[in-house]
Amino acid sequence: MGTKMARKRKGLPIHGWLNIDKPINLSSAGVVGRVRRATGAAKVGHAGTLDPLATGVLPIALGEATKTVPFAVNSKKTYRFSLKFGSATNTNDQEGEITETSDIRPKRAEIIEILPLFRGSIYQVPPVYSAIKVNGRRAYELARRSEEVKLVPRKVDIHSLTLMKIVDIDHVIFEVVSGKGAYMRSLARDIARALNTVGHIAWLRRIAVGTFHTRNAISLDNLEMLGHSAAALNVLLPVETVLDDIPALALTKQEANKLRRGQSVAFLPVAQRSVCQDIRQGDTVRTMNDGKLTALAKIAGGEIRPVRVINL
Repeated sequence: MGTKMARKRKGLPIHGWLNIDKPINLSSAGVVGRVRRATGAAKVGHAGTLDPLATGVLPIALGEATKTVPFAVNSKKTYRFSLKFGSATNTNDQEGEITETSDIRPKRAEIIEILPLFRGSIYQVPPVYSAIKVNGRRAYELARRSEEVKLVPRKVDIHSLTLMKIVDIDHVIFEVVSGKGAYMRSLARDIARALNTVGHIAWLRRIAVGTFHTRNAISLDNLEMLGHSAAALNVLLPVETVLDDIPALALTKQEANKLRRGQSVAFLPVAQRSVCQDIRQGDTVRTMNDGKLTALAKIAGGEIRPVRVINL
């Protein structure tokens, strides 16, 4: 009994999502730390890292919501950034040291002409100062030690790329909707290069991650004012917030208990009770009982097989 109690995670069993509007000059891990202290939650994680210099939507998972993090990470993201022409930096943002300069400043027509090159499925080389692992070590750690870092181009999806505003001769603002793994710092660098000049990101703001949007995000300061109080629950979103696109299957209490024990449930009886949904072999589903999420499961061999059990 004593050993079991010793292993128990410290903190409150809070389950759900917080839509945090990350401030500038704070790492994503720093946000997680402040959320943990403010809420007292036992388990906290984030979905999709934001650079310290970036602001905007950083979805924070608490408790059982941490099991659904991959669905947030894989969702579409919307960014706005200012591209500053005329100087390249080693970090591809304003934090780094200038490595190259250019007097060339593109015109609006030239910018619009090259944008199709960066829409759709494209290949981009991630920034050297990034968390990508090279031989088991983070790229930014190698770069900080002035070690040579060679990163290979990666395929990413840019669903849309829009020129929002030309602020002045040096600064233009873009809006981007991208898939997983796209680096805005790389995109800014490559747009400038395609225009025969150099550039870097002056500021970056993430507007949305899937269903999370800045219009209903909460600041860390406001969350910390709410603290452990019951009012904090008013901003806590349900665990299934990131599972909107995943078909839901209603289970009986007996079926739900079987999944919780790691056992499979026959798919056909459940499918016959559910509203016409096009669910096939290999699909991921979310199982519900009495309106509560019970598990993430896969359809395989005529069965509903639990992948992640959700204990709410």
